Amino acid sequence: MANFEKRSGNWRAIVRKKGFPRLAKTFDTKAEAETWAATVESEMGRGVFVSMKEAENTTLAEALDRYEREVIPSKKGAKAEIVRMRIWKRSSLANRSLASIQGKDIAAYRDARLKEVAPNTVRHELAVLSHVFTIAVKEWGMGGLSNPVRQIRAPKMPAGRDRRLLPGELDRILSVTESPFLGYIAQFAIETGMRQEEISRMEWLHVDLKKRVLVIPVAKVEPRKIPLSPEAVRILLAFPRRFDGRVWGITPHAISVAWRRAVARARKAYEQECAEKGQNPDPAFLVDLTFHDLRHEATSRFFEKGLNPMQVAAITGHKTLQMLKRYTHLKAEDLAELLK
Repeated sequence: MANFEKRSGNWRAIVRKKGFPRLAKTFDTKAEAETWAATVESEMGRGVFVSMKEAENTTLAEALDRYEREVIPSKKGAKAEIVRMRIWKRSSLANRSLASIQGKDIAAYRDARLKEVAPNTVRHELAVLSHVFTIAVKEWGMGGLSNPVRQIRAPKMPAGRDRRLLPGELDRILSVTESPFLGYIAQFAIETGMRQEEISRMEWLHVDLKKRVLVIPVAKVEPRKIPLSPEAVRILLAFPRRFDGRVWGITPHAISVAWRRAVARARKAYEQECAEKGQNPDPAFLVDLTFHDLRHEATSRFFEKGLNPMQVAAITGHKTLQMLKRYTHLKAEDLAELLK
């Protein structure tokens, strides 16, 4: 039989049953305490009770620390995962026990974060937390613990970008860049459809110029081989060789910075030209153009060259047609030509 004690306005339920550990939990009302005690006693009587003691005694911060030690080192995106760990450790949920965190708590976190960062960032943060709870149940023996992330709706993603290069944009960007490598890398990205990080990691030992094949041993999804066009080979041969075996010898961050500066510089020069001619600048020209948009451009060009979805996926590394569709924005006028 359960006992109930009133403490400082709260109600503490205590369940004692032979063959089971002593259980105690505090609630705001006596009704909640009685409901919990009745459920626990019923589960004990039916032989389906699973102790939540470890989950109740483990804070989210402690679980995150353990996850960082045992799980993250084996993951590809370890650095990004660690950053997300720190964000969760700074949250108001960090000192709460795993067992006390509910779906409504995660929903409140989601809504607050969406006011600060993009939906996709929040999705990544929620995915990390969800995996922490999954590992706690499957590998750390915290049976009976529910995953609160699965009880809420994921942030709604905005429509996929359809930004492609406008005529003259790339030439203007490359003509004003002060970076010695951006011109080579930007054109190589369009020829291969490679991700920014994949390009930065390239090493000559993975390049076979005779067979025109590039091996990507470490990729976002899985390793793959990329066929190199004659233009891609020309770009590689034109870029000065390094002594350390790396092709470019730069970081993804350096690529992003060089690209943003070049785009801003090109837009400014374009606006000055328009002002001198007494013309209004095109509001879309050299605006809202990211380096990752070159991957969109490359993927679309592969389709326009006549490659089928399977062939394009083999080059770009997309796992599903739906994922590939997000990056593919064919020009209607080009499709019209195919219908003749």
